[in-house]
Amino acid sequence: MSGYREYRPDGALRAHAACLWTDRTGGLARAQRVLPDGCMDLLWLHGRLVVVGADTRWRLAQLPPGGLVVGLRLRPGAGSLLLGRTPAEQLRDRTVDVEDLWGARGLAERFDGEPDARTIGGLVQRIAIGRLPEAGALDPVVMTASRALDVPNPLSVLALADRLGVSERSLRRRVAAAVGYGPKTLARILRFQRVLRDNQGNLADRAAAHGYADQAHLAREFRRLAGHPPSSPPGG
Repeated sequence: MSGYREYRPDGALRAHAACLWTDRTGGLARAQRVLPDGCMDLLWLHGRLVVVGADTRWRLAQLPPGGLVVGLRLRPGAGSLLLGRTPAEQLRDRTVDVEDLWGARGLAERFDGEPDARTIGGLVQRIAIGRLPEAGALDPVVMTASRALDVPNPLSVLALADRLGVSERSLRRRVAAAVGYGPKTLARILRFQRVLRDNQGNLADRAAAHGYADQAHLAREFRRLAGHPPSSPPGG
């Protein structure tokens, strides 16, 4: 069965992971436009196990006929599960083999043969669970900041830092190290994702609802982040 689907992750991973997902092509190759979402992913992709850093712009992923991609999508700020002490900025807009990133060998061999999506998803999650002791506890400042930035009119970085009891410089550094970029960029990308999920009203209504200055501002952000102008919903 072709198409994109999301599943709840294993219970041990739910503090770190937003979902497990699969994407399978049918009989024809497909170019999939991937949009920035503030997240990192652990992917089984074309016979490789890779870590995909947080994107700052759209990109095209080429899926072959009958291809299958299985991914574990982390929550914004939970990058330490895949990176350990490596700052997330080093993987921004990059895809890296886990063997190069972790210095591990033989992980891809666990997927030998032609396992189905369920089997691959189980293996990907078990590999991620095995990294929990090394990842340690999530940074509560970063995780709280990520949630606080995902609203239509978030606090300024300075005001948010003050509320969290840290300096502005410390907040910027900690968010960038865990996400891949600073809080202002994260807020922009989370706002963009909220608009993508919202199909209520016309573009002007959605721009106002999600904290854009106006419809033109929304259109500019779409061109930067998605590579095309936003489409108005039916009747919009």
